[in-house]
Amino acid sequence: MASTKKGVPEGSSVIIPRLVCEDPAAEIDFCVGALGAVELGRRPAPDGGVGHALLTLGGEMLMIEAVWPSLPSLAPRRDGTSPVVVFVYVEDVDGVVERALALGAQLLVPLQDQFWGDRIAWIMDPAGHVWTVATRIEETTEDERSARWAGILDEMERGERG
Repeated sequence: MASTKKGVPEGSSVIIPRLVCEDPAAEIDFCVGALGAVELGRRPAPDGGVGHALLTLGGEMLMIEAVWPSLPSLAPRRDGTSPVVVFVYVEDVDGVVERALALGAQLLVPLQDQFWGDRIAWIMDPAGHVWTVATRIEETTEDERSARWAGILDEMERGERG
């Protein structure tokens, strides 16, 4: 994770998602328990709760933030309509989905093998953040992906796929 870009701190990810939450401590517990994240540290909010935390997930950074009245960021609604979906590769997507559901996540899109070689599911965590979790199950070439996609489009055109 060492940075070679000027202006990026050594050891930092270049892009770091910041998940704003009503209950940051619960979001940290979810990320650690379901996704295997590692908590690097947290700072308290004025009310004594968690104001900010830094986690790593697969070697990449993830920030968890409390809602701050002075900032424009809001926690997501818990209806699955988040405009941002965090895509994360994991070693065992089936196990992650099982753990996530046990920790209160909602399954939005069931586990499915995809034409490009990933097995994925979409979940909404208890805070309302939407995640696509994936495991690579097959290495495919661009030609294979293009041919498979063309077949899917053909099925859609014939009304065989929804």
